[in-house]
Order: sequence, then C-alpha cells, then structure tokens
Amino acid sequence: MRSDKLIRYVAISVILMLSVYWSASSAISSGAGEEYPNAGFLATADWLKSHKEDVSLVIVDVRIDKYVEGKLIPGAIRMPWTQFQYDNFADSIGGLFVGIERAQQILGEHGIARNDTVVLYDSVKRDGGATSSYIFWVLDLLGHKNMKVLERGIDSWIDIGGETVPTARTPKAVLYQAPSGEINLRKWAKAEYMMGRLGDPYYQILDVRSRDEYLGEAPNTGLDGTVLKLGHVPTATNNDYTLNWTTPDIKAIKTYAALQELYRGLDPGRAVITYCHSARRGSFGYFILRLMGFEDVMLYEPSWMEWGNKRFYYPVETAENVLKGETLPGTSTPAALNSREKTTRQSGTAAESGGDRGSKSGYVSCGG
Repeated sequence: MRSDKLIRYVAISVILMLSVYWSASSAISSGAGEEYPNAGFLATADWLKSHKEDVSLVIVDVRIDKYVEGKLIPGAIRMPWTQFQYDNFADSIGGLFVGIERAQQILGEHGIARNDTVVLYDSVKRDGGATSSYIFWVLDLLGHKNMKVLERGIDSWIDIGGETVPTARTPKAVLYQAPSGEINLRKWAKAEYMMGRLGDPYYQILDVRSRDEYLGEAPNTGLDGTVLKLGHVPTATNNDYTLNWTTPDIKAIKTYAALQELYRGLDPGRAVITYCHSARRGSFGYFILRLMGFEDVMLYEPSWMEWGNKRFYYPVETAENVLKGETLPGTSTPAALNSREKTTRQSGTAAESGGDRGSKSGYVSCGG
C-alpha cells in the first residue's frame, strides 16, 4: 500500500516538474521574442526544402542577370525585381513603381496565380533580402495572402546542402487579377500625402538610409547624376536598414527581441512610412516592420529621388530626430506618448525651430 502511494507521489511530482519545464520553455520562447508576430512572412531553407514540392508553391529568383552566376534553386522561375520599376528621365527620378495594372501583368506572365504561395529569394552577397522585399511589398500592396522572403536567399539553400541548377523553370502564363477590394493603395505612399501629414502624431516616418545620408553628410544623386538636397524628410527618424541583420556578412535577420530593441519607441499601433533613396532599402525596412507585426506600414516608393529632387519644393532638414519613448514594439504598454526629440548633429542638444541651412537647427528650407 505504501509502495502504491509512493509511486503516485513520484508520478505527481514528475508531472508537476514537467509542467513547470513546459511553462518555462513557453515563456522563454514567447517572452524572449524569438518568434516574429508575422513569422509566416519569412522562410528558412529547411522550410523550403520540406515544401518545395507543394503544388501551389512558386519559387522566385529576383536577382538581376549579372548576379545569378549560373546557380538557381531547382524549380525556381526568374523574375528580376527591376521589372517592377521604370525610370522617369524627364524628372531625373529612377526606380519608380510600374503601377498596379502592369505589376499584375508581370506576375501573370511569370505564371504566378492569386492563390500561390510565393517564395522570393536573392543572395547574401548582393542584397540580403533587400530586393526580395521589394516584390514582397508589391504583393502586399496587391493584397496577396501567401508570400515569403527566403532568409539569406540562395546562400541559405546552399548552406544546407541544397543542389543548384544553371537554368530556371519556364513558367506558363496565367491571369493574375487582384480583386479591387483587396488592393491596399494605402501601402503606396505619395509625396503629397506625406506633405499633409508632417507633424501628425499618428504618422511615424522612418528613413532607412545610412546615418550620413540622413544627416546630409553623404549626398544622394538623381538619375542624371546631379546631387540631390541634403538631409531628410522633416520629423523622420533614422534606422539604417543594415542594422536589421545579425552581421553585415551573414545577413541573417535579427531575433524578434533584438528587433524590438532596435525599434524601441516606434509604435505598432500607428502608421509608419518608410523610405530610402530609391525604394530598395525602404522596402526592406517595410518588410521587417511587417514581420514584426506592424500592420499600417507604407512605402514612400519614389523616396529621396523625388523628395530631395531640386525640381520639387518639398521641405528637408538635417537635424536629427530621436524617438524618446521607451516602449518596445509588440509589448502591451501603449506607446501613444512616445515623442521625437530634435537634436543638432554637432552637439546632440535640443535644436531650435526654423532657420536656414546653416542654423543650429539643421533645418533646410524647401527651396527649388
């Protein structure tokens, strides 16, 4: 009898210990932020290997020809990301989005159907997801439901021993037609839309260029090679897109916990507009925020090519804007009270408003 009771006590103790272990494991898994809220947007090479025979799966190599180097994932089609952009020589703006109608034609011509699961990949050497993310944005804009970016691109596939082939699969053209009610034009921000929302507390503007570009210390150029205005969109904060990677060489995406820290003060409950020089880096910032669970995210696709163009009268500034809020994106604490502090790049002290290009504020007038 005593033996039976002892066995029961031991069994109960084991069950309790396992419960504690499972609870702790769950807490570590979720509390440490290792799982992205929209983890379905990111594919690993192992996931692709186990799903590559799925009937509805379309693997898309988005690299331009000179970077393919005769190595493709078996079954992949070729759809260079630059097909979705065109150059406006009249205004010296390169890399503009081709538009909703043409984008759907391109997708259909490459055999991509509305219900397909689309896996986009580029390479570590050249892009690290920053061109795959551009087509991710296009699909998100069109309301496509199932699309993924392959983390570390073809490099991750090769690293797990995946074979490569020298030629792409030739797709059969289909009709790609997004229902008008599912196309989300809000994700495609225009300059005039941004102009009307500068200073609106609901809108957070994120410049993902380098810090030097943001501060006006490293000039960007237009399509014709002319130097664009120096600085950034007024009120914009800066987060260099390369900071999303674990290292510049490996280019794996940081854990969710690390990304939360990186974007500390940015409120997922409000809109975020990302931009760069010509939308490539901006689309990667867009993808990272979507991966983190941000829903109201927009890409200012013409980016600094348009805003910094001296043909237009959009205001710019060189003073640094820093998010002061301590809220981590994705936590339960509301970030509604987060604010921006304007600093001078020389001293880091609070800047005065107004003034010209040489003023302490770092503000540059909109000038032609």
